Amino acid sequence: MLTMLLFLLTVFLPAKIIAQSSDPAEIAFIWNADDEALQWGPCPEFLPDGCRIAVLQGDPTEPNSDLFFELQGNTKVPKHIHSAAERMVLISGEFHVNYEGQDPDVMTAGTYAYGPPQIPHTASCESDEPCLLFVTFEKPVDAIPVD
Repeated sequence: MLTMLLFLLTVFLPAKIIAQSSDPAEIAFIWNADDEALQWGPCPEFLPDGCRIAVLQGDPTEPNSDLFFELQGNTKVPKHIHSAAERMVLISGEFHVNYEGQDPDVMTAGTYAYGPPQIPHTASCESDEPCLLFVTFEKPVDAIPVD
């Protein structure tokens, strides 16, 4: 019994100490896409008019940030790459993605997609309503147009 107690203390006590040493000022939070406090900004210039981005968490110039990406209905995104992998979940609309060397994919609400870094791709919002995506990046956020 004593051996088991020592084992448990050896394994779990360090984990508890590490967990307690995280930033005590950090709090949990929730964003809704229609939240009036959400600050929407423009997309890079090469993307279609009406495109907008809202940062949900983190600093997009630093690693590990999350954002909403909204593309107006019936618009296309020119071929581009990202330095980091992008992980996306479509919230609304019908979004088509076409990664170079692969068959095109269609995303509907609730669809998850993973885009590897440096792979040229195009995209389009094929619905009349805007396409809203949740996107997360492990590196600073970028979108670089390519020919």
